[in-house]
Amino acid sequence: MNTEETDVDLKDAETKDADPKEAPAPGPAPAPVPAPVPAPAPADADATEADVSEADLDQEEQEKQPMTGGAERAEDAPSAEEKNGSVKLKIPDEEEEEEVEEKVVKFTGLNKEELLRVAGTPGWVRTRWSLLVVFWLGWLGMLGGAVLIVLQAPRCRDLPSSSWWNEGPMYQIGDIKVFSAPMDLKGVEQKVGRLSQMKVKGLLIGPIHVAPADDAVGLRFEEVSSESGTLDQFKDLVHAAHKKGISVVLDLTPNYRGSSGPWFSNTSVTNVAERLKSALVFWMKQGVDGVQLSGVERVAAMAPSLWTDIRAIVHNGTEESPNKRVLIGVTERSAAEDVSVLLNSTGVDLLVSGVLRAGGRDAAELAESVQLLYSSHSQLGLAWRLAGRAGGHLASLGGPALVKLHQLLLLTLPGTPVFNYGDEIGLRDEDNAFPKMLWDSDEELNGTLKEKRAERLSCLRFFSAASELRAKERSLLFGDFLLLSNSSSFLAYLRTWDQSERYVAAFNWAGQEARLQLGGAALPRKAEVVLRTDGSGGVVDLTELRLGPGQAALLRFPYPG
Repeated sequence: MNTEETDVDLKDAETKDADPKEAPAPGPAPAPVPAPVPAPAPADADATEADVSEADLDQEEQEKQPMTGGAERAEDAPSAEEKNGSVKLKIPDEEEEEEVEEKVVKFTGLNKEELLRVAGTPGWVRTRWSLLVVFWLGWLGMLGGAVLIVLQAPRCRDLPSSSWWNEGPMYQIGDIKVFSAPMDLKGVEQKVGRLSQMKVKGLLIGPIHVAPADDAVGLRFEEVSSESGTLDQFKDLVHAAHKKGISVVLDLTPNYRGSSGPWFSNTSVTNVAERLKSALVFWMKQGVDGVQLSGVERVAAMAPSLWTDIRAIVHNGTEESPNKRVLIGVTERSAAEDVSVLLNSTGVDLLVSGVLRAGGRDAAELAESVQLLYSSHSQLGLAWRLAGRAGGHLASLGGPALVKLHQLLLLTLPGTPVFNYGDEIGLRDEDNAFPKMLWDSDEELNGTLKEKRAERLSCLRFFSAASELRAKERSLLFGDFLLLSNSSSFLAYLRTWDQSERYVAAFNWAGQEARLQLGGAALPRKAEVVLRTDGSGGVVDLTELRLGPGQAALLRFPYPG
């Protein structure tokens, strides 16, 4: 080998060993060099081929790596397919096609050619249509069965429209100073929590305005009497009651201290009604939820246009009291027929009457009156009261032994029960219709006082339990009313609503034990005792229901399905 050839080989080797990333220094372009003569193959050619084969295998291994692994490696050396955006598709080979064909033959018994020939025959077409028809018939059959089940299932009744005064008892405080220390409206405010515990929904206050007896000139609707408290105390009471979910109704009967009326003489009715209109606007702005007026039938008849205005003012909402307000009328009428006529003619929301007192202890007459009013009017317009501002307390009307019986009666009839303050503890009238309210204390009591206190607590627990049931059970809240049995001394009726639990209320006014045989398609054989005036419980036989003298019971049984 001469010197010239050796230099060429060395230059070629240096060129191969140089780093391709390092660019030559800028300068004039070199003169063209003749192509070198190929060098002879190296002696270790076999080793070079082995290295190339290993490089190819490494490239194939990289291609086989999953995309989730070796991310750094793939980024460093992307494949040619990735660079060009190509996607590899795997085309099944002949062996895989034969395997699929073997499975088809095994499942159908036909090879591909035979299957293609059969698929176009009339028999195969009929078979396909038959299968399709069977599928749709089965689907339609299941759909029809589901529709039939829905149609045969008992439907739930829509809840009736209700108002707050039908959701719980109305609690009346006629004389503020005897209710609670400090003997004014502040004392009433301090007892709002107690009323809330008894599920009271409406607090009926007053009258509290200035009204000299039989003096139309001195009548001042918008001024709180000094013995009742102040206007600020009244507003605080309204605020506290609303926080507990209790609505406040104000009695605005004009001449509540006098004997002439209602609403004074014939010549003063128009004047008093006009003044009452402006007073209503004033008290609505104080946040009251309704008003009560006595003698409504006379005013509605003598001044119909003014009475229409009075109703409109009460029912129009304000920013201070946007909820629905109630107009309560009070009448001394006691015949159910007369009360029904007045409900229609006066347009009041509730009419408090003496219907329940008219029959005395005659359960048959009481049942007929309730049935007549229930069948003629919505429950929202029915109000039940046994006592009242001038009528005394429950314990004075029927005696202490019947207090719980009367509590249960008022709380289970369809409509709004109205209680006088103290009826929840069996408070008795003394010298007048406004005895001092008794509150529990921790002071030491002697034997007699302890016994009386125990009686009051027993009445209170019974009242609270019955009031809570009425507030949450739909059958008692707004359910249907059905007489089951009535005579001169005992009464039973059923309260039901849709698929809710049913309740039977039974009462015995007699002086001896009564046995009631209650039956029929609407009743099961047995029912559970929920409340009983003697405190007993358990399950009773409705066909042999026994009640002791002056006892009452509330029974429950499930929806029959």
